[in-house]
Amino acid sequence: MQRIVLLAGPSCVGKAPLIRGMRMFYPELMGRFKQLVLFNDRTPRPGEEEGVDCFFRPRGEIEALRGKDGYIVADVRGELQALEIAQVQRIFDAGQIPFFEGNPFLPARLREVGLLDQFPAVSVFLSPLSRDEILYLKSLPLGVDMNKFISEVQRRKLLHRAVRQKMHLSLRDLEEIEKRCASALTDMREAWKFDHVITLHDGEGNDNWDACYYPIGSARKAMLAFASVLRGEDPVMGMDDPWSEDLLA
Repeated sequence: MQRIVLLAGPSCVGKAPLIRGMRMFYPELMGRFKQLVLFNDRTPRPGEEEGVDCFFRPRGEIEALRGKDGYIVADVRGELQALEIAQVQRIFDAGQIPFFEGNPFLPARLREVGLLDQFPAVSVFLSPLSRDEILYLKSLPLGVDMNKFISEVQRRKLLHRAVRQKMHLSLRDLEEIEKRCASALTDMREAWKFDHVITLHDGEGNDNWDACYYPIGSARKAMLAFASVLRGEDPVMGMDDPWSEDLLA
């Protein structure tokens, strides 16, 4: 596979455990993957490493890259992120597969600047709700406020992850969670631009990923679906066709 692989979705939807599970149970598919490392102005999360997960830099330093040749800068939920474009070619030249895992806004910037016309890519969006569930909620007689509903779905996952990481949360932690919840619907409105949408109900920290060693439930279905994408196979259970632009309008 000589393609960039883009994996995106709302914060805490389960991107990180999906990749950990793929590396464990599908090493033949993931062995050549090399993660694109972004510049980011946020502080590292517990367990994150400089130069491995991100290049953690002051906001002003990243802002200085905006408009600079060879860099793409994106505003992401109040954070500032940047990618050195040459990193993509270096990974290809090393015989590896450039891989992005994160928010949907960086892939949007890659499309805007034509990078995805220059390099072939396959893109996957992880959604906490399936298309069928969204249509059901929209069809209810009293109606459902999708922004509030999706925010609450993700709030529970974000709180669960934060408590597992820190035990005691500060006001700043709670404010960060609310910021990410508030962005969830905006994130999901980007899903129709991706080649594939995979439903994933089991967010980060959910026991279905590794409590019994083998993934079960939605975690397992998401892994099977992502593996089928990487193999170029037909869609499997848990994978939607590309969404329509007006699904979450």
